[in-house]
Amino acid sequence: MTQVQSGPKVVLVTGATNGIGQVTARELARQGNQVVIVGRDPARTAAVAQQIGAAGHLLADLSEMSQVRRATDEFRERFDRLDVLVNNAGAMFQQRRETQEGIEMTWALNHLAPFLLTRELMSLLLVTPGSRVVTVASAAHAMGRIRFGDPEWHTGYNGWAAYSQSKLANILFARELARRGAGVKSYSLHPGMVASGFAHNNGGLLSQGYRVIDRFALSPEQGAQTSLYLATTQDQLPNGAYFDRCAVARPSARALDDGAAARLWQLSKNYVQATGNARSWSEILQNVRPLGQDQ
Repeated sequence: MTQVQSGPKVVLVTGATNGIGQVTARELARQGNQVVIVGRDPARTAAVAQQIGAAGHLLADLSEMSQVRRATDEFRERFDRLDVLVNNAGAMFQQRRETQEGIEMTWALNHLAPFLLTRELMSLLLVTPGSRVVTVASAAHAMGRIRFGDPEWHTGYNGWAAYSQSKLANILFARELARRGAGVKSYSLHPGMVASGFAHNNGGLLSQGYRVIDRFALSPEQGAQTSLYLATTQDQLPNGAYFDRCAVARPSARALDDGAAARLWQLSKNYVQATGNARSWSEILQNVRPLGQDQ
């Protein structure tokens, strides 16, 4: 039987205003944790935070790296620890779009946002004993490949291929974070096909098709189970592992490519440094001691 951590934790959940993110945040709050959610719409985010009993909320369009930085600045002003970070936010875009910072939307929201968010909060994760990062990926990663020469699909854009690439990037990121994270646990997962409003933002036939699929899909409550398991379990889990239905699963061969993971990390670092000041990874790791130790 799975054991659950006792005592309140500080938890940050992105994409928590609907679907499995909202269920994840709600259930973690019900367990007595201090849950902070991230959302884009002010009214909806505040309403959901109140509804689920969250400790607070942050407003940010996570596709914009400047807003990711602002949100993490606000979080660090309020909290001196972070036990669990759930990188849940993500979407699929049928037509190619760019953010205000000029980055292709899928790449920015689904991959660069969790990469930068985690880096910016790493100082808190490092000082919190037993901290973990849970990144929601997808079985769609198996159809993806990282287009290192054109990750933003300036040519030949395909919405599903761009989404699959981003989900592969999620798993590679989680594995590389486990390698570099100085004790911070890092996991990725497939939530299953969930009726969460996925792809409804596109409108047209694609949206209609996913509305039909939703009739046969898992409920958000069912889809959130693996995220909740990874956020709360005291079971000894392999760091960097990929999970499906609360169990370790084997991802695609591309997702197990250590060279690609390291190359993606460097590429991602170049992106976030190009969009604002960013400390090096060695600067983030140095001079950090767990809470309770002399500083």
